Amino acid sequence: MPKAELETQSYWEATSTVSRFPRLDRDLTVDVAVVGAGITGLTAAYLLKRSGRTVAVIDRRRCGGVDSSMTTAHVTCVTDTDLGELVKHFGRDHAWAVWDAGLAAIEQIDRIVQAEEADCEWTWVPGYKHAVPGGANDERERFEREAKTAADLGFEARYVEQVPFFGVPGIEYGGQAKFHPRKYLAALAKAIDGDGSFVFEHTESTEVTDTPLSVCADGHTISCGHVVIATHTPLVGKTNLVSALGLQTKLYLYTSYAVGGRLPSGTVPEALYWDTADPYHYLRVDARRDFDYAIFGGEDHKTGQADDTAACFRALEEQAARLLPGLTLTHQWSGQVIETNDGLPFIGQSSEGQFIATGFAGNGMTFGTLAGIMARDWVAGVRNPWADLFDPSRTKLRGGTWNYLKENIDYPYYLLRDRFTGPEARTLREVRRGEGKIVEVDGEKRAVYRSESGKVVQLSPICTHMGCEVRWNDAEHTWDCPCHGSRFTPSGGVLAGPAETALEKKV
Repeated sequence: MPKAELETQSYWEATSTVSRFPRLDRDLTVDVAVVGAGITGLTAAYLLKRSGRTVAVIDRRRCGGVDSSMTTAHVTCVTDTDLGELVKHFGRDHAWAVWDAGLAAIEQIDRIVQAEEADCEWTWVPGYKHAVPGGANDERERFEREAKTAADLGFEARYVEQVPFFGVPGIEYGGQAKFHPRKYLAALAKAIDGDGSFVFEHTESTEVTDTPLSVCADGHTISCGHVVIATHTPLVGKTNLVSALGLQTKLYLYTSYAVGGRLPSGTVPEALYWDTADPYHYLRVDARRDFDYAIFGGEDHKTGQADDTAACFRALEEQAARLLPGLTLTHQWSGQVIETNDGLPFIGQSSEGQFIATGFAGNGMTFGTLAGIMARDWVAGVRNPWADLFDPSRTKLRGGTWNYLKENIDYPYYLLRDRFTGPEARTLREVRRGEGKIVEVDGEKRAVYRSESGKVVQLSPICTHMGCEVRWNDAEHTWDCPCHGSRFTPSGGVLAGPAETALEKKV
């Protein structure tokens, strides 16, 4: 497999531009304030504006950046959890509703693409869940049973003895889709800004106040009737702290890796693919004029809990080389997915006047769009058919309390372990250019980064969320928290929550 020096940004970032929007520079009054300009926030703002509301969207970075730019953009109703498992744990009607919500989201994206004439490579394709090529397990019965369950519930699904290209048993799902997410989000942002509605970048929410309801950001105030928290991991906002922390303990943040590259035209049929490995691998193939482009992902692990993140990329590249002959890699990147304690997202009101959405697992594009639909209905006071199913305050746990406790055992484990683990280095000289280490300086641990130019940044290694010790991610050049998945830039700025405050600077 030919391999030049890979670009360490997502393929979407490298092949698109998004219009720049200003910082918030004044106080505003709108109907709805939206915090976060990814798929959820921009969809909600777009639909709210179309329904006659004024909106103000703010994002602490760029519009359509971070998680929505790190996706592989499988637009599908097929959930990470098998449909049969959803039937078993939630009942037939609720399982049907979960997948039907995904189809509603796909149809909503299609309507927006047509209405805005969005040039975002929107393409209808089949999706295939299939056995691991070369695997030892015979999964025919599983696939036959799953396909029958889906078909009986009205979904376009059939068992196939040989999935195209891979030649292994699986399920073909019709009516799935793919697009270029950044180009799609650029179209949404353009449609939102103007006529009394606004999009602001590099504008960080610092507080949500209750009386009157408003969002404070960069020294200015956005007064509003409703707040939509559309960050990947919800900010606390105006929610009671205990309730907010209770929700966060039901969220499990995982890092997932992706590589992209060119394939000879026609090597693999244009479609979406997922295998049944644990963690599973996923593939999408896009036809281009002179070649096809393949994006292959996997090697998931809990954020902050891999000692060698570069090894995850190497493993993914080796797997791609085995599966895809003629692949020439061009890009590599990683992103986060958030699993929940029962396998369903949390979407809905978290406190009076405040709406949140999180826990989309591998269905970020569809559940993010669905959250936008539900936010619009919430503001309008319209009863949404999925409101109870995805209610953030629901109490039903998949598999009882065992899975809940098993997932959350990580927090006290890492909190205690880090207190008794020695530093990685004893002097600043041991930190090389472009590297971060936990160093003992003047008797205390510090998170130390040395830039390529030689500048040294010293930070407290204590995550500002709940006090765990961060680790250096050598593949992404970030400080990652192994407890709840917060991520920080080399200089300590918040890259991804649940942390809301930067790491403390020590020098």
